[in-house]
Amino acid sequence: MLTQEIAMEIVKQTTNRLNRNINIMDDKGIIIASGNHERIDQLHLGAMEVLKTGKPLIIPENDRHQWVGVLPGINLPINFQNVIIGVIGITGDPTELLEFGELVKMITEMMLHQAFLAEQLEWKQHLKELVFEDLLKEDINQHSIDQRLELIGMKLEPPYQVGVMEMKLNRLNKNELIQMTETVFGSQYALVGFLNVNRVFILTTGLSGNNIDKRLDSTIKQLKAKDFVIRIGLGSIVDKESSIVHSFREAETALLLGEANQALTRYTDVETKALLERINERTKQQFQERILGSLSEKLIETLQQFFQSNLNIGECAKRMFIHRNSLIYRLKKIKDITGYNPQVLQDAITLQLAIWVSQSKRRS
Repeated sequence: MLTQEIAMEIVKQTTNRLNRNINIMDDKGIIIASGNHERIDQLHLGAMEVLKTGKPLIIPENDRHQWVGVLPGINLPINFQNVIIGVIGITGDPTELLEFGELVKMITEMMLHQAFLAEQLEWKQHLKELVFEDLLKEDINQHSIDQRLELIGMKLEPPYQVGVMEMKLNRLNKNELIQMTETVFGSQYALVGFLNVNRVFILTTGLSGNNIDKRLDSTIKQLKAKDFVIRIGLGSIVDKESSIVHSFREAETALLLGEANQALTRYTDVETKALLERINERTKQQFQERILGSLSEKLIETLQQFFQSNLNIGECAKRMFIHRNSLIYRLKKIKDITGYNPQVLQDAITLQLAIWVSQSKRRS
């Protein structure tokens, strides 16, 4: 627990504040951190005495000859979970040091406790990510999953649903992001972890669709309030652990095919686009060129806005800040060029599919 890295941080923090040399010794009495770097890796006889007796050791100037290589000062045991794991030594006149020696000891033990908690959080987080990895495998090792879930104090119960959150990094670190998300969902109802540096998985367990929607909405609002730019893809609700992988793949597809400015995209929102992804590239290329090949970018953009307005001319004209007659002229021009009338549902479907194919080509 008392690593050299932690010990050096303790020495740095306390030496600067007290303007005294401080040594940290491990449970074998070896100096592992010191304001005097030349003393590192040396055996400290005073620390050995503290480790043996479990009591503080005060070494005044007139007694220093009894301790080879030890300077006047005080040496105090470092306790962690009722075990002495090291010794902290402060160099100087003991009569001046006694008043704040216990304070230094308390600060040291507090820093150790904080480091321990951070390590525990990191360890539990790693287990969560391993559980999710296991759930995505073709052959699920149920025993391994159950063991890890027991260690983190969690159970998985149907229904399940997977969300994938993509974000631009900001000042929050990984642990803060995970904690914010888990707080909204409840640590018993969601397994949250990193897929990579800017993608997070959210596996919900035992929550209904309405509950998940409310929590997702709250998560999005809270993260946006912290200046996160995020997008979430959401897979379908499934009842079997073996189907979690399918919900995950759907979530990734939703993220891939969703609009860039849309915070939440469900797989059902892009299911038609997803079907197009299964068609071979040559067929898609021929279809897209035949339908849209002669249209300008301006007319294609007009089509997109028209479809997003549910074929409503008035709404689309407002959205595009153009006159209604200008829009009608453009729609007629599209019909003349392609042979498909955007105002007729069947033709509109063909044109919309061609646009989606074109967009998928740009993504790839």
